[in-house]
Amino acid sequence: MTMRVRAGALAAALLLAGAVAGCGGGSDTGGDDRPGAREKSGSSAPADGPGTGPGGAALPAALTGQKLDWKRCEAPVAAHGGYAERPGEQWRCATLRAPLDYREPSGETIGIALIRAEAKDSDRRIGSLLFNFGGPGGSGVASLPSSGNDFETLRGRYDLVGFDPRGVAQSSAVVCRDSAQTEAAHRLDSTPDTAGEERAYMENARAFGAGCAKRSGKVLPHIGTTSAARDMDLIRQVLGDGKLHYLGFSYGTELGAVYAHLYPSRVGRLALDAVVDPTADFAGGARNQVLGFQRTLENYFKSRGIGADEGTERVVKLLEKVDREPLPTDSDRDLTENHALAGIILPLYSEKQWPYLTDALKAAEGGDGTQLLMLADSFNNRDQNGKYSTQDHSQRAISCADSKGRMTTDQVKSRYLAEFTEISPVFGPFLAWDLAGWCADWPVPGAWEKPEVSAEGAAPILVVGTTGDSATPYEGAKKMADELGEGVGVLVTNKGDSHGAYGTSECATRTIDAYLLDGKIPPNGKVCS
Repeated sequence: MTMRVRAGALAAALLLAGAVAGCGGGSDTGGDDRPGAREKSGSSAPADGPGTGPGGAALPAALTGQKLDWKRCEAPVAAHGGYAERPGEQWRCATLRAPLDYREPSGETIGIALIRAEAKDSDRRIGSLLFNFGGPGGSGVASLPSSGNDFETLRGRYDLVGFDPRGVAQSSAVVCRDSAQTEAAHRLDSTPDTAGEERAYMENARAFGAGCAKRSGKVLPHIGTTSAARDMDLIRQVLGDGKLHYLGFSYGTELGAVYAHLYPSRVGRLALDAVVDPTADFAGGARNQVLGFQRTLENYFKSRGIGADEGTERVVKLLEKVDREPLPTDSDRDLTENHALAGIILPLYSEKQWPYLTDALKAAEGGDGTQLLMLADSFNNRDQNGKYSTQDHSQRAISCADSKGRMTTDQVKSRYLAEFTEISPVFGPFLAWDLAGWCADWPVPGAWEKPEVSAEGAAPILVVGTTGDSATPYEGAKKMADELGEGVGVLVTNKGDSHGAYGTSECATRTIDAYLLDGKIPPNGKVCS
């Protein structure tokens, strides 16, 4: 399997909640649809007319004027391996029609699944607040009601709106293989030590892309971030909002920033939390995650009074041991090296979950892989019946549609393996090899080297970075604020160890709420500790 780490913000906490309960205790948007080519006709800003598509072309009134049929929601497609439940009575669901290909706005359409809870104070209602919880590949239809209590303050004046981006869950999910094939892939060596292991690793990577093309070839060229941003503008119009109000986490920060680049004059109150570095290319994004997870692992060891070098060496020895001989568990499945790494990664998303990592590592060092396997299953979106969700399929398809990054095994071995391993002997080898496997022989070309997020003329955008964020290191927030442009990006620094500040930092949560509810823009550079 490949091990590109999900940038999933609150989704990670939901994943871990499922694991704890079980324990008992990555589009060819082409031509004018690329962000780098943003709707220009001699102007630096997109056309301001309603319902514009690429180059300012008007979307048909059948789309911009469609009426949504809001109904009581059924149980959504499971975002995290089968744990989704039917949303509560306050939630309503609908399907929006959007162009499959925005270069042909009057052509075939695709359904975009929506969920909404209306504002509690209708007299003081601001409008709709759209959410994206990251991934890419996370289901907003499943995630928003699951974490709805966290946003009750915002619901006072906003309709809370989640959506499944195109290619995700109920919006024509990309499907690349079945659960049995996924299980087999997780048992492969993702840090190959022999020529045979390397062949098996790359054959599996190529087979994944071929499976996507076979099962989802129709939507595969049209699911990148640019098309998703255009969908968000169509959602805005159909919901009747003059501006887009938005709260994006992790990958959702990239999506929100691309929206701001495409439609700067339509930005309302837009907040980005757990921020992706827009200046990082394919390899740079992986390097950032190596740095981020190693930094958080060392902070975890520090919290336990263990030196960084000592703790790292212990984990490396455990992974080497499991690589040689998988550990038994209380099920009929052994703990492989891949499983062990995934089980270590998941609790690093939140400092509150570090005790579960302590227990799981202690048990594994004692020869029992049960707890690490449960954490790995949650990270890998596997339910208790052995069924895997397709979130990882969507993640990989979207990221490979976005990025031009394609790399051979020779390039990885000569340029990145030693560098990444030096940064982190734990995470470096996996993420270095992932550069070769992630988009191997991908059937759709990538759209960009790096996303374009400059948003001159947009209203101020809140950019919140956490100093100990593992999946989206803090440095990315500073770069995002700079790239958005002077007077647009407003940086807030949250001192802590979590992937995302909202709901984990009282100060950061108050700051985001005040911005979204009352339009209060904090001083650029504000620090929450």
